[in-house]
Amino acid sequence: MRDCFCTINLDQEEVYRTQVVEKSLSPFFSEEFYFEIPRTFQYLSFYVYDKNVLQRDLRIGKVAIKKEDLCNHSGKETWFSLQPVDSNSEVQGKVHLELKLNELITENGTVCQQLVVHIKACHGLPLINGQSCDPYATVSLVGPSRNDQKKTKVKKKTSNPQFNEIFYFEFETFGVVHLLKHYLPKIKPVFNFRIDLWNNGNLVQDVFLGEIKVPVNVLRNDTSYQAWYLLQPRDNGNKSSKTDDLGSLRLNICYTEDYVLPSEYYGPLKTLLLKSPDVQPISASAAYILGEICRDKNDAVLPLVRLLLHHNKLVPFVTAVAELDLKDTQDANTIFRGNSLATRCLDEMMKIVGGHYLKVTLKSTLDEICESSKSCEIDPIKLKEGDNVENNKENLRYYVDKLFSTIVRSSMSCPTVMCDIFYSLRQMATQRFPNDPHVQYSAVSSFVFLRFFAVAVVSPHTFHLRPHHPDAQTIRTLTLISKTIQTLGSWGSLSKSKSSFKETFMCEFFKMFQEEGYIIAVKKFLDEISSTETKESSGTSEPVHLKEGEMNKRAQGRTRIGKKNFKKRWFCLTSRELTYHKQPGKDAIYTIPVKNILAVEKLEESSFNRKNMFQVIHTEKPLYVQANNCVEANEWIDILCRVSRCNQNRLSSFHPSAYLNGNWLCCQETSENTPGCKPCTAGVPADIQIDIDEDREIERIYSLFTLSLLKLQKMEEACGTIAVYQGPQKEPDDYSNFVIEDSVTTFKTIQQIKSILEKLDEPHEKYRKKRSSSAKYGSKENPIGKTS
Repeated sequence: MRDCFCTINLDQEEVYRTQVVEKSLSPFFSEEFYFEIPRTFQYLSFYVYDKNVLQRDLRIGKVAIKKEDLCNHSGKETWFSLQPVDSNSEVQGKVHLELKLNELITENGTVCQQLVVHIKACHGLPLINGQSCDPYATVSLVGPSRNDQKKTKVKKKTSNPQFNEIFYFEFETFGVVHLLKHYLPKIKPVFNFRIDLWNNGNLVQDVFLGEIKVPVNVLRNDTSYQAWYLLQPRDNGNKSSKTDDLGSLRLNICYTEDYVLPSEYYGPLKTLLLKSPDVQPISASAAYILGEICRDKNDAVLPLVRLLLHHNKLVPFVTAVAELDLKDTQDANTIFRGNSLATRCLDEMMKIVGGHYLKVTLKSTLDEICESSKSCEIDPIKLKEGDNVENNKENLRYYVDKLFSTIVRSSMSCPTVMCDIFYSLRQMATQRFPNDPHVQYSAVSSFVFLRFFAVAVVSPHTFHLRPHHPDAQTIRTLTLISKTIQTLGSWGSLSKSKSSFKETFMCEFFKMFQEEGYIIAVKKFLDEISSTETKESSGTSEPVHLKEGEMNKRAQGRTRIGKKNFKKRWFCLTSRELTYHKQPGKDAIYTIPVKNILAVEKLEESSFNRKNMFQVIHTEKPLYVQANNCVEANEWIDILCRVSRCNQNRLSSFHPSAYLNGNWLCCQETSENTPGCKPCTAGVPADIQIDIDEDREIERIYSLFTLSLLKLQKMEEACGTIAVYQGPQKEPDDYSNFVIEDSVTTFKTIQQIKSILEKLDEPHEKYRKKRSSSAKYGSKENPIGKTS
């Protein structure tokens, strides 16, 4: 049995890892990771490890998916066979070469070839044990009865070495070899040159970083060739190896790649989408049509909700689509229980705006539950030997009461937009079922308890309340708590005397809550969060917790004897201040008020020969920080820029390198107070809670419309059929699944959508052509792959 965990890597750089699943050969991780990809990469890789406490963790196997193949797997759940991991298969980076073949005639009349190899630079070499490597290259000419090898100088602590060294090789090609080269070009070339990259940082043995091979017969005399080449595994990874016994990994990958155009291109589509809440009927609106043709996926809901939320249009839109749902609801007990566009929009809205609300309400108690080892199992069948069911009931009752009391006292922290939608739902439900006095509460509780709090309790990692999926015992505890909280919410709102549990043991446990006080507390809470009264956001009195994590920082030299080395520190960012601590929970060593942050920018690797560095420029000396990977660095830069965006004293320029040994490394200016030599990066919007780039959201919607063009065409045909045929309506397969209340208005909207899509297609096609022509094969952006 193994203690397994899995890592997610961009090439060889780890960006996330799962929790360890102990003593299993079939570990179930059930963890989701969402991240923006901040740099170019070749492979998205997944490594499965066997955890070892005393020695180095054992890599069991890996799955490596090429960037260009990600779209083929997107949205699909697939089993991938694990491949073996060895030093010869682990490569990344590229090499910049200039090659030239000269024909020479020696003094005795022999014809010779001279190969000139100019190795200029490398880019993107891997980190070795978290540090930049000490690379050097060997350049070899391999041919009949010879193997000449030359070596570059070692470049210290860099992943982007600049070698700029030239090597000369001479070899004779007259005779049979010469004839083979000229008259039988398909024969395997006799001479190859090879470049191997090595890391010199290992005291025992140099580490292989990758190779490239180029056959000499691809070169013509007196012609210079210059290109970037991707490093390859040794022998191009063609070693045969048995992989049947390594196992497999099941992945569900969702990968999107959009090319966002300038804002002026998106005006017509944005206007059409933002008009949606005012369209009568709502089913004829562009936003609703998008939800209909993308009904099988939730892809459309997120960009749509974010866009409408950004422009304060979400409440009227959700109100209108919820009203359409209510028309088809015949039983008050099933109100808002389906997977409609209205419920999906509300789910996404609560995830976006409710993150802080969940943190201030649930996080402390969930931390206590996950970090304690108290057993709460009350199912007689699942009890372990030695368990006391009465003690377990008391433990479970304690956690349920603590969470429940926190929830029902949290109405003042509920975001205003959630309250506004709950108010609308409550009013509509009352009008739809006027004879049911409890429906006004169940309409709200079906969302706030069933689809918000209960889901967050059972899956705290999904809502960023915990860093990882909990272990099996904790999952069971959270499941029991979630079931009880969910039933308390619905039972209290419906004033039922019996619970709805199917399990006998849960019914027995729930009798402990048969008190009128629970019903009163739930109703009071639901009244408060579905009220139109103005609420004071908790963010005005308490700082909003935004991000935390461990990173390396360079000492700022505030004391005369302090060494300016790098140390691990725990960073914490709130809406008011950035602090770092020796350990989580310890007092802050240093505090930077957000109002004092003047800029946040990336720091060039050459400053300290470290990757993934950024600088927080504030009213004192710049704080230099190294994140653990490129994704984490990008996230910290984004959130710090966002929180400090409104500062009036923000800088317009900065130094991309550090001030060391009396001068700035970037511009060589000697004064530490010299203004920056590079313009600051444009900041992102200042909205801390809702980070929305509307151009990007509209581009995603354009892509979804384009991918669903066939369904849009079928809906258009359905509108024409309904408008022409006025007799009894049939249910043809082509459009029976579409909701079409007003065929004329829907048809007009579809025509507008198609017209806008056609106009947007033109700049996209121009961009694709320009991109394909500018990204020349062999350039840094589009390097040459396998060469032999």
